[in-house]
Amino acid sequence: MIEFDEAPDLVDPIVIAAFEGWNDAADASSSVVDHLLDVWDARVVAQLDPEDFYDFQVNRPVVGNDEHGMRRITWPTTKIAVCSPPGMNRDVILVRGIEPNMRWKQFCTEILAAIDELGGGLVVTLAALLADTPHTRPIPVTGTATEPELVDRLKLEQSTYEGPTGIVGVFQDACVRIDMPAVSYWAAVPHYVAQPPCPKAALALIGQLEDLLEISIPLGELPEDARAWERGVDELAEEDDDIADYVRSLEETRDTADLPEASGEAIAREFERYLKRRQDDD
Repeated sequence: MIEFDEAPDLVDPIVIAAFEGWNDAADASSSVVDHLLDVWDARVVAQLDPEDFYDFQVNRPVVGNDEHGMRRITWPTTKIAVCSPPGMNRDVILVRGIEPNMRWKQFCTEILAAIDELGGGLVVTLAALLADTPHTRPIPVTGTATEPELVDRLKLEQSTYEGPTGIVGVFQDACVRIDMPAVSYWAAVPHYVAQPPCPKAALALIGQLEDLLEISIPLGELPEDARAWERGVDELAEEDDDIADYVRSLEETRDTADLPEASGEAIAREFERYLKRRQDDD
């Protein structure tokens, strides 16, 4: 079981989780939780014992010097942190981890037991996959939920995916089994630029969190990083006619599919988000 350094007394906490690995194309989802850990000044309160879940020949420990110049080994693991974001009347539990190499059921059971001990309610998992989407357009984000009430209230979908799954799918199933409501947001990263990082995908996931939590999240340098990323991919595409043609075909397909929405809900959501951010800045 997970032991807390100090079990905090939280107010109606919501859980946001992401895991490195198969469900984290271009490190998009784990980078979002890293960003939240920083901007929300989160503090780590517990971590899993890595001996039970990780193959250290696959996820190797890292050796380095600490702040006192002492040699230390950092072991790959999953950590739980807590924070009180400004503008929210509830706390947040952040789970930042690595897809385990073994004992997935026990892994999920221990994390959910820790979340329950902290009083966690709704679980939000973040993930990213590689897809046929152009880098020049907004990154699509698909949202699913485990309960019909959440599907209706948040205008999401119930997943119909069939096939191999990663720890995000297993974790969401574990939530269902203990009647804990869960939502999952998936960013579609352009498959032809799969190397991390992908700040544009991270921004898209943060946008979904802002809508869900009804707050503005400090973005720091992410918008400029996203613009620089897009310019860099533009330059790569210009050097290869085949890639440039492929990107144009993806753009045409995407624009045709998104045309009805582009003039409606999508613009309204972006405008509301812009006004909210302006209000918070003022």
